[in-house]
Amino acid sequence: MSWLISNYIELLGATIGLIYLYFEIKQKIWLWPLGIATSALYIYIYFSSKFYADMGLQVYYLIISIYGWYHWLHGNVDNTSSSKPLPVTRITLRLLVVLTTISLLLFVILWFVLDRYTDSPVPVGDAFTTALSITATWMLTRKIIEHWWVWIVVDGVSMGLYIYKGLYPTTVLFAFYTILSVVGYYQWKREITPSQVKTTAGSSAKE
Repeated sequence: MSWLISNYIELLGATIGLIYLYFEIKQKIWLWPLGIATSALYIYIYFSSKFYADMGLQVYYLIISIYGWYHWLHGNVDNTSSSKPLPVTRITLRLLVVLTTISLLLFVILWFVLDRYTDSPVPVGDAFTTALSITATWMLTRKIIEHWWVWIVVDGVSMGLYIYKGLYPTTVLFAFYTILSVVGYYQWKREITPSQVKTTAGSSAKE
């Protein structure tokens, strides 16, 4: 009982995080307000555990969740009806190169900052998962299906980091994340039709 009392914030964050993932798989707009709530809880959790890059990532999540909420509602520029949902798309080669480059730059910068200016016990792992999470979340706002594969990598690495730090409820959460990310990919894949496979980079230019 004392363990539950001392870890109730982490347990609450993990529970909301699972609901968030369910809504993400089902493409429900409510994933975004839940994402805001989860981020607020995990800012505290990560600060207490000295995962500084992950803590900063939660601030990014708060901002990107507002953007994602808006874009899922109004980003479908190919349809005149505002009620038409944003379609699932595939990444283009050009966008893949851009996002890979950005992710590598973020990783190097975060690694340097964490190693030089913080007492993070895992600067490499923290920087790696943070850089890829930033990329994957942006991809989610655009409903790019390959964001699920990025999450599989992030979640698998994160599990090892959280076991190391003794964040066991969060470790369980990320084990579910890893499995459900595979489920999410195939769930989204079933909705892609030839008419939905549009050029993501071209769509970004229109916006």
